[in-house]
Amino acid sequence: MLSEKQAEEAIVSSFDETVPVSSPSAGDHLDGKEPEHDDDGGDLHHQSEFSLKSIFWHGGSVYDAWFSCASNQVAQVLLTLPYSFSQMGMLSGIILQLLYGFMGSWTAYLISVLYVEYRTRKEKENVSFKNHVIQWFEVLDGLLGPTWKAVGLAFNCTFLLFGSVIQLIACASNIYYINDKFDKRTWTYIFGACCATTVFIPSFHNYRIWSFLGLGMTTYTAWYLTAAALVHGQDPGVVHSGPKKLDLYFTGATNILYTFGGHAVTVEIMHAMWKPQKFKYIYLLATLYVFTLTLPSAAAMYWAFGDELLTHSNAFSLLPRTGWRDGAVILMLIHQFITFGFACTPLYFVWEKVVGMHDTESVLKRALVRLPVVVPIWFLAIVFPFFGPINSAVGALLVSFTVYIIPATAHMLTYRSASARLNAAEKPPVFLKSWTAMFIVNAFVVVWVFVVGFGLGGWASVTNFVRQVDTFGLFAKCYQCPPPVQVGLKRKDAAIDAMLMMGFPRKLINQTITELLKAYGGNDGWIFIEMDSYKALVEAILEKDVPAVKPFDPFPCLVTRKLDICSLPT
Repeated sequence: MLSEKQAEEAIVSSFDETVPVSSPSAGDHLDGKEPEHDDDGGDLHHQSEFSLKSIFWHGGSVYDAWFSCASNQVAQVLLTLPYSFSQMGMLSGIILQLLYGFMGSWTAYLISVLYVEYRTRKEKENVSFKNHVIQWFEVLDGLLGPTWKAVGLAFNCTFLLFGSVIQLIACASNIYYINDKFDKRTWTYIFGACCATTVFIPSFHNYRIWSFLGLGMTTYTAWYLTAAALVHGQDPGVVHSGPKKLDLYFTGATNILYTFGGHAVTVEIMHAMWKPQKFKYIYLLATLYVFTLTLPSAAAMYWAFGDELLTHSNAFSLLPRTGWRDGAVILMLIHQFITFGFACTPLYFVWEKVVGMHDTESVLKRALVRLPVVVPIWFLAIVFPFFGPINSAVGALLVSFTVYIIPATAHMLTYRSASARLNAAEKPPVFLKSWTAMFIVNAFVVVWVFVVGFGLGGWASVTNFVRQVDTFGLFAKCYQCPPPVQVGLKRKDAAIDAMLMMGFPRKLINQTITELLKAYGGNDGWIFIEMDSYKALVEAILEKDVPAVKPFDPFPCLVTRKLDICSLPT
């Protein structure tokens, strides 16, 4: 007799082949009752319950789903959250992490409810999902029609495309801190080729070991950041002036919105489960664990470095190079490869369906078909290498709709009629108990995210993004890399370029350099000017350039004798 686990395994093999149900309830096949064949054609009746394949390759349990959600929710964004705290301040950073974390868990719950509703209705119509992975746009199509399918497909695919781009940018940004022999653009070429190997991973069933390892790697990195910041202590004269400008504030807020908007792959993860109905609270539990990683690391880094993070969007850049830091960088690189696969796999499925290869059993043929998906991702990562600012832009313009507004609106429209509520496959949760309460929460999510996330966040993040383009240009060879040490006039050019990137006027820079060289006794003084990334030059400029606080600025600059970040770009 098959064990319960084997029965669960069986129902999702071959991408969840199902048979008709006679019960009018939520579909027996969502609970896993029918033995099938596995993805490789083997009969699960003859598989040992304890095998390497089942341990490493063929996941579908509740625990697999939890590891997938937690691992996918926070990857490279862990390194940009201290940057967001410097833009928003400590209190706002903590509050918005909690708000968007629970809001994201709510919309992930809504997506799971809509998936079960769609799956139940289709099984009643004798629809088979053999060799077919259900995706979010198909759920919208089945419940609300082709217009919603088009909207969902456009937003979801674009978000996942740029989500993959962000992982590739992060790979190049991180590796540079342990090997700067190549510029970041060259590293992007290299890691683009490495990440292309994800075309050989068939589905989310096969991410079992990767999800487990990925979460372990993120956990190590988060606690390394926390410990390293605490051991380092506060920099002398550290300033915590955020929040100070509206565009900085909402740029940071949308990065946090992006952080907890990683459930664009919720449907695919559910479909890989042996019992999809058990997914409902998995994302919430994953989010609670993620809080233990994001809150301490971001808070500790901001406490230690303060406003210096405004010009260092990658937290690794402020920490001294040690074996511990290099280990964290390497682990994050591996995890970003895994997250790249998570973001790309739904895109692979969509492309397979477009070209008619989704039902193909050959892994090699499917891999070859998938390769064209990687090319635009590779190209966009080279065009927009703005690690940090690109997160906020994607969060405001894409995540706000893909994983917040659309699921909440779709849920309200699906259950707007009394008959739909009466026959719903999933009733309201125990902590709300009424449809009215659910509609109120959904309406709040839609209005809040549209106004604060898309509206104000879109304005702020696009403003910041354009500023990065103006400062560094498209196809930037080495975004936010320290300037090379040069001689003669080239040394002065490098110093001027570095100061211009911080927003100081050229005339003031030239005047200050001349004064410092005179004070240091001529060109021999360059070694002192260049020390600690032009620290002496920055301090000399700031001694002269102390603008007054605007009296009616809602986020006034907190000016000190040593530092005024109002003049610095993000």
